[in-house]
Amino acid sequence: MSTAQHPLSVEVDVVREDVALVTVEGHLDLDTATELQAQLANQLHHGRRHFLLDLSAVPFMDSSGMNIILRVYHEARALPGSVHVIAPAPAVRRVLDLTGVSLTVPISEEVGDALDLIDRGAAGTEPEA
Repeated sequence: MSTAQHPLSVEVDVVREDVALVTVEGHLDLDTATELQAQLANQLHHGRRHFLLDLSAVPFMDSSGMNIILRVYHEARALPGSVHVIAPAPAVRRVLDLTGVSLTVPISEEVGDALDLIDRGAAGTEPEA
């Protein structure tokens, strides 16, 4: 499928000085992944260390999307920072679970939950079980 049939929309909101909420809408695949990659690279360049990736409006994601998530995860961790996936659509959640990405990258249902994890990490405490 071409990007004309499944365009990708990426919107960035700076929640805090070092936290970017990246809302992705559309199919995240080989044809569209460069848009997300460019937005994330721009945010890293501007000093963001924590990324909240809202994937609730992504009905399909292939390995290109997963690779971008893992790449920004490793780049953010080196800062140190973090990446959190927010409310992935069921098909995307399944891909994240089957590939083990969800074992590495935290998944939260709400932005507030991910912000709490960031704050706990900054405080040097472990999240409650």
